[in-house]
Amino acid sequence: MKAVLLNGSAQHDLIGEQVTSTLMTQLQAAGWEVESVLLRDKKIGRCAGNFLCWVRTPGICVLNDDNRSIAAAIANCDLLVYLTPVTFGGYSATLKRMVDHQIQNISPFFTQINGETHHQRRYDRYPDFLAIGWMDAPNIRAEAVFRHLVHRNAINFHAQKSFCGLIYTGQTEVERQAQISTWLQAISDGTTVPSPTLPQATTTNAAITRPPQSAILLVGSPRTHKSNSQMLGSYLMNQLAARGVQTEAIQINHALNSSEKTQLLLEKLDSADLAVLAFPLYVDSLPAPVIELLERIAAHRANHTRETRLAALVNCGFPEAHHNNTALAICEEFSRQSGMTWAGGLSLGAGQGLVRGMPIEELDGRANTLREALELSADSLAKGESIPQTAQNLLDKPFIPAWLYRFMGGIGWKIQARKHGVQKILQQQSYQQ
Repeated sequence: MKAVLLNGSAQHDLIGEQVTSTLMTQLQAAGWEVESVLLRDKKIGRCAGNFLCWVRTPGICVLNDDNRSIAAAIANCDLLVYLTPVTFGGYSATLKRMVDHQIQNISPFFTQINGETHHQRRYDRYPDFLAIGWMDAPNIRAEAVFRHLVHRNAINFHAQKSFCGLIYTGQTEVERQAQISTWLQAISDGTTVPSPTLPQATTTNAAITRPPQSAILLVGSPRTHKSNSQMLGSYLMNQLAARGVQTEAIQINHALNSSEKTQLLLEKLDSADLAVLAFPLYVDSLPAPVIELLERIAAHRANHTRETRLAALVNCGFPEAHHNNTALAICEEFSRQSGMTWAGGLSLGAGQGLVRGMPIEELDGRANTLREALELSADSLAKGESIPQTAQNLLDKPFIPAWLYRFMGGIGWKIQARKHGVQKILQQQSYQQ
């Protein structure tokens, strides 16, 4: 039996070191072969979001760095363990960078699981899944989001058995040992736990002192200016500008390329009344670079008192918009922990099928409800209010039936693969030993 531990802790994280040591000791005592991967010491590039690991080099990331050997180890292990500080209810950016690359281990083709659209298996078997997060103190909302994220990941990575555990800084070593032992036994037994639920969103208009004079768009897609996130955010910004709000847009992936650009982003954010975060869904959460930026913003705002409201626009490649709910909950928890005021979010399913990287103004009639939702959101945000539920209600119904989306999606993957001459090996099990 082999276990792979993905350690997403930062340097000098004492709790992370203790948890990893305890877990390794217990696994090895039970006869497991353990591979512990300290991710901060590995070279793992940002996922480009171009799906070439599906349609050019099926099952293998086109980035030739440490992500490949880690993905291979995951494909051939019996237990996969995530180790991470709980970051706004999600994973650390260090862990998430590798999580984003795990899509090479699944198939691009769609299937249904519990009535939802998901991706098919690439391999015949997948490891059981244990996620262990640690926090300074209990936080009911962040814990609920974390458990929900782990649950969604377990579905998408086809884990037969999964469990989520949480540890707090004040616990003793004896308590940690007992908990970890219980969690490993739960995995072994296949203990069934109720499906976790997300905490209810808590937008408010009561704290508004004045409508925003300025708004900044933070685009979190690696495709930058040609992305669906850019198009959604630009349309919203244009609507805000038409209502008298001064707007500006910054590409997160570009801003993180240097400390000077990152600092400039932070300074611009300091002067904005409203921030809008637009990003694609990556493995049930935010892309790793976006999480990295949120970590930096939270640290930067530790002593910041300016009132800033935060809204989010997230789109995913599944027809059902509710796949984005966990990511929006992470955004809300970030706003809470960074001293911002949550102004709500918009969740779009089948973003690539509808937007296709084109300006929203140029889309056909199928995008009418999307335009209406963005305009309703702009109207409320320009008044200093939160995105109304009526706007999200417009997007809850897929613009295309889910069964048709899955069918057309399968055809689309084959067409892309044919361009690269790999249509016959789209489902190859590249890392299987």
